[in-house]
Amino acid sequence: MVELNTSLGNGALMDKLGIEWIETSPERVVARIPVEGNTQPVGFLHGGASACLAETIASVGSWLNDTTKLTFGIEIKVNHLKSVREGFITGVGLPLQLGRNVQVWEIRMTDDQERLVAFSTCTIAIKDAN
Repeated sequence: MVELNTSLGNGALMDKLGIEWIETSPERVVARIPVEGNTQPVGFLHGGASACLAETIASVGSWLNDTTKLTFGIEIKVNHLKSVREGFITGVGLPLQLGRNVQVWEIRMTDDQERLVAFSTCTIAIKDAN
């Protein structure tokens, strides 16, 4: 099992979103972000924040499957099912297809009461590091 080295930082966007890593393995990635600070003008969680969380989970999961490669999101679909005003949203990412060049992940995002808030599928390109 490869552990995620967060001492390198999350990257500027994920730092701004306040991501917290809960579980990181090639088979399952779990992370969360606070709603506070990630809202749209009327106080609900911004859909872009949940999309960023989903793509980050999928990209990290893909990278954990081969840490010698680079991973890039090439397609994402997010269905926003429930609005949230407070607490955290937690994303659980599981691979649907682990190819050498392309991976597909599903990410389910829930609120603090474990209600489904959003569902995403994300396609990740796998590239050589050179």
